[in-house]
Parts: sequence; structure tokens; C-alpha cells
Amino acid sequence: MMIARLLAAALAALCLIVPGNAEDAEPTKLARASGTPEIPGLKIVWLAPWGDVRDARPWRNIIVHQTEGPAGSARGGAQAQAKAPTRRGVTVWVETDGTVYWAVAENLVPTHGDGANRNDNKYIDNRSTYRQVVRDNSIGVEFAGNYPDVAAGPTEAQVAAWKILVKVLRTRYDIPLDRVYAHNWIDYKDARYCEGCWLATLARMWGE
Repeated sequence: MMIARLLAAALAALCLIVPGNAEDAEPTKLARASGTPEIPGLKIVWLAPWGDVRDARPWRNIIVHQTEGPAGSARGGAQAQAKAPTRRGVTVWVETDGTVYWAVAENLVPTHGDGANRNDNKYIDNRSTYRQVVRDNSIGVEFAGNYPDVAAGPTEAQVAAWKILVKVLRTRYDIPLDRVYAHNWIDYKDARYCEGCWLATLARMWGE
């Protein structure tokens, strides 16, 4: 009788566990896909489709940027980036309405960041970032719309898109949670506001 009860309990536990694992498998599969996958909750305009993830740059960090451009500028920025991938800019652009523009192929390196030259520990402990979190190992995400008020935060739509996007990026490139950085955390930028700080903080608060 006791063995039968133990077996029944084990089967019940399996029934609870398996659906959860199956449910998690689909987003992971999409995040590792090639081409232009439709990711639930995200509107992505693919200017540069994904290739085989094994051929991508070995991205180890995510750097969050914010433009000093008006609402609607992400599209133009992403299109210009797609035409000249290594110009100053990033791989991924996010519009104020939450639309994501994937602008650059995963094996190319746009010019963003200034060399991880912040070593004053003003925002975070910089021992692990100083001259180490650089363009060659960091994928950049640019959020448009903080003009004319550079201190304006991201829109609700951008935050909602970011919650999904950051998980996709971390899953696709196996990036740990503590390697999501704001631009201002690693580089000197603008004393008027902390670029990317709220979005990077949110990503770390959301956790796994």
C-alpha cells in the first residue's frame, strides 16, 4: 500500500513538472532559431535575419543605450545602421511604441560604447567591466525617444518589449543576468541623465 501511494505521488509530481518544462521549451526554441521567427509579445522588423546562432559573434554582454532623438527615430536609425552595419550605433533598436528593429547581422560589430572606461564605481562595481565590456563582446540595444527631455524614461510599450527582448537575447547568446549593463554603468556619457540605467536595472530585477 505504501509503495502504491509513493508511486502515485511520484506520477502526480511528474504531471505537474512536465507541462512546465514543455511550456518553457518553445520560447527557448524560438530564441535559438534562424531566419525571422515570430516571437510572442514582440513586433520585430527584421532588417537582418538571424543566421545559425553558432555563427554569431560570441556575445557575452548586453549594453542598453538610449538615443537623444524623437519618437519615431528608431526606424531611421535602424535603417541607416543596416546600410552601414559598423557605423556608430547598435544591433537592435526599440521604438517608443515597442517595435523592435533588428538592424545588423549577428556576426558584425557596430561601433557603440567608448571602451568601458568608467572605473569610479559610481553606479556599479567596475572591476569586472573596466576595459572588458566592449563592443566586440557586447550586443547593443538602443531605445529611442528621449528628446527633448533626455531624462525622460522609456515608454510603457518599450518596457513591455524589453521584458521579452532581454530574455530572448540572454537565451540566444547564453548571457548571464549580471552581464546586462547600462551604457552609463560602463562608460562616461552625459551628466544630465544615466543612460540605460532604469532599463538595465529592470532587467536585473526581473531575474530569470
